[in-house]
Amino acid sequence: MSSLQDRTRQFLWHPCTQMKHLEALPPLAIARGEGPWLIDESGRRYLDGISSWWVNLFGHANPRINAAIVDQLSKIEHVMLAGCTHEPVVQLSERLAKLTGLGHAFYGSDGASATEIALKMSFHFWRNSGKPGKTNFISLQNGYHGETVGALSVTDVALFKDQYAPLLRQSAQMPSPDFRHAEAGESAEAFALRCADFLEAHLQQHADSTAAFILEPLVQGAAGMAMYHPVYLSKARELCTKYEVHLIADEIAVGFGRTGTMFACEQALLPSPRGKGAGGEGAGVGIQPDFMCLSKGISGGYLPLSCVLTTDEIYAAFYADETAKGFLHSHSYTGNPLACRAALAVLDIFEEDGVIAANRKKAETFTAMLEPIRNHPRARHFRHLGMIWAFDVADAASGFSRAFAEAALAQGVLLRPIGGTVYFMPPYVIEEAHMAHMAQAAATLLDATGQT
Repeated sequence: MSSLQDRTRQFLWHPCTQMKHLEALPPLAIARGEGPWLIDESGRRYLDGISSWWVNLFGHANPRINAAIVDQLSKIEHVMLAGCTHEPVVQLSERLAKLTGLGHAFYGSDGASATEIALKMSFHFWRNSGKPGKTNFISLQNGYHGETVGALSVTDVALFKDQYAPLLRQSAQMPSPDFRHAEAGESAEAFALRCADFLEAHLQQHADSTAAFILEPLVQGAAGMAMYHPVYLSKARELCTKYEVHLIADEIAVGFGRTGTMFACEQALLPSPRGKGAGGEGAGVGIQPDFMCLSKGISGGYLPLSCVLTTDEIYAAFYADETAKGFLHSHSYTGNPLACRAALAVLDIFEEDGVIAANRKKAETFTAMLEPIRNHPRARHFRHLGMIWAFDVADAASGFSRAFAEAALAQGVLLRPIGGTVYFMPPYVIEEAHMAHMAQAAATLLDATGQT
């Protein structure tokens, strides 16, 4: 064990980790990164198959993002955004507005902060609008929106939530349209529409007390990459409009090309007759939420940054002479210029390199390489959307995720299964040889790891 690993166990408390487990599996001592590779102190290389917790889009030490940050360092590293402004944050807000149609941006530091901002904005909007009774929130079963107190209140993952239940505000969870729970012979679209019926039934009774419905569009990450038909987004938008409830799209994990479009909400389809549809394929019309939460890939995995985009109508409800009607929320590093420059470089790469189209070709290649896993006797519910692939291991024993992760490292791949779900969420700079390496490693491990 290296001295860095010893020191980290002595002085550092790692996130989302039972620290005692590090006795058996010490953390990787990473010295540097290079494209899709992480390189440890001894020079051993690992393919970053999960984009370093879903944040890294264009590889480690990307020269274009590096150059943007270095250039910004010579101008201004940070200035408070209360009473000041600067070019990078204004440019980023303009470009995000153009991409989404949502006209105003409020910045934070991470995904949970974005969730908190959106929940507070929705609650405060209704107070400013003369409907103070609209104070409650609804979300999807198995949804994840962060681990701060407000965000955890609308999260439905017991492992994260149960210990802190006495601290949390109660919220209501709607049935998840995760197609793994559809009945035999029921299409993904028909199941999504059936789940939307439960949402409508709830809103019929509780709309007067409901401020907002928050959901992860198309993919529920912490639920094991649970995927659902985009018609659910269309129905959610339709119902939230009908019952005067805000729709909050948590695109923190799925935004910036991860699902095959710049934002997952773009794939929403107009409802078609029940039982019809092909699982989300085809051209969608897209929906516009009342709030869109962004983080993770927004800065290419470089610097902490999150953003909540909202409509001109919502913004106008806070625009008044009275200070108390304003949105009095802040983070010290809100709109940090370095982070905003990194985000602008990310958007430049999307525009200049045709990333979305290129990713579709890469996705076809990797999906074909994973065909042996799709057909493996231990694999269940193989699924794919954009640059996300996942499958469930039917007989995963207790401790499967740690055993699989350790075995993957021995194969030179960084993977982090969620329970019995193995997933791939690689950086967009991945090449065919990298894909082949990951596919072969996963197939080999599936034959040997963590059976009951």
